[in-house]
Amino acid sequence: MNILYVTPYVPSHIRTRPYNLIRALIRLDHQITLLTAAGTSPEEQAQADELRGWGARVEVCPVSLLRSLGNCLLALPTSEPLQAVYAYHPRMERRLREWLCEETFDVVHIEHLRAARLVRAVRQVPTVYDSVDCISLLFEQAAQGGAQLRSRLMTAVDLARTRRYEARLLMRYDQVVITSRRDQEALEALARRYLSLQTPTAPITVVTNGVDLEYFRPPETRFFGKNPVSSPSVVFTGKMSYHANVAAALYFAREVLPRIWARDPNVQFRIVGKDPPEAIRQLAADTRIQVTGTVDDLRPYLARAAVAVCPVPYAVGVQFKVLEAMAMKTPVVCTSAAFAGLNAQEGKEALVADDPDTFAARILQILSDPALAERLSIAGRQYVETHHSWEAGAHRLEEVYTRARSELQAARGRP
Repeated sequence: MNILYVTPYVPSHIRTRPYNLIRALIRLDHQITLLTAAGTSPEEQAQADELRGWGARVEVCPVSLLRSLGNCLLALPTSEPLQAVYAYHPRMERRLREWLCEETFDVVHIEHLRAARLVRAVRQVPTVYDSVDCISLLFEQAAQGGAQLRSRLMTAVDLARTRRYEARLLMRYDQVVITSRRDQEALEALARRYLSLQTPTAPITVVTNGVDLEYFRPPETRFFGKNPVSSPSVVFTGKMSYHANVAAALYFAREVLPRIWARDPNVQFRIVGKDPPEAIRQLAADTRIQVTGTVDDLRPYLARAAVAVCPVPYAVGVQFKVLEAMAMKTPVVCTSAAFAGLNAQEGKEALVADDPDTFAARILQILSDPALAERLSIAGRQYVETHHSWEAGAHRLEEVYTRARSELQAARGRP
């Protein structure tokens, strides 16, 4: 198929979902034309060049911070969510129309709420909306607690309009995909709440997140439990400018670590990810906490860790940090919020804890029980191999694209 793929950010190792789905689709001999918004950094241009190296045609539209803020100010008195306009640039809309006039595409795939409004430029071509997550569900959880003040204020401004907007998007696309059953149910609930029963809406298909199983391959040998020659380490990975990750790291450092240290004061905590804010960097005042900032490769940190944690107080979709740790055979302890998007068994592939005492106890249990650590390690790797390959996701997308094309042809009365 000839696929026109639209994203509000350049796919990369950080923007993992479109990066890997595009690569998998190209390997299946599909042609990809990517129209993407970007910031103004040279790093993003290099990321675009990598996609070109795979054979994708890529056009990057820089969106400055000033334009993003201006978009949000203009949207405030309207019914459109700030998320929906943040990455918008009229040049992207013009270019989308031009390509659709100049060439024949089999499907237009638009990812994320931040790019969703661009569907208004599409005519007579099947459209697929990759919602990724239900943003309303994320906002609802943030509003219930755990988020920083800035995030709660954003939620107060944007939640009601985001709910209505996400519901209406189900009317504007031919097919919708999303990462987890929980998020699918949340979108379906929005449709029931804000749309009439007679309103036709797009079918929603779960195309879950994956993990690069060749890249995130565990070392041939690893030590389980306490290593007699080094202090045990606990690792938390993720983009550290993201509000849920900030809340998670602060919660773990302030509430969970003191309980662990009361039993084992030598445990190290490593926060690995780009753009940590000052509140996170200050945690490194304790020498047992390391804040790395950007790293070239997550794998050594996961391979050396005795436990990977995902203490996020709120989450939607499927957490890449959990999948990557499992793929590296690192035992995982996470909150119910992080675990909910998985089709896994608590106690088999990961341990779940939602209060500081339980979280600390689960980690200390893994550190003191090598057999338990090894069982979690093996089961976690088997789980991602079975349920979270990007190749399976690409095949699932092919099915969605085919349905979108068939339904549009049927609506036109063509065989």
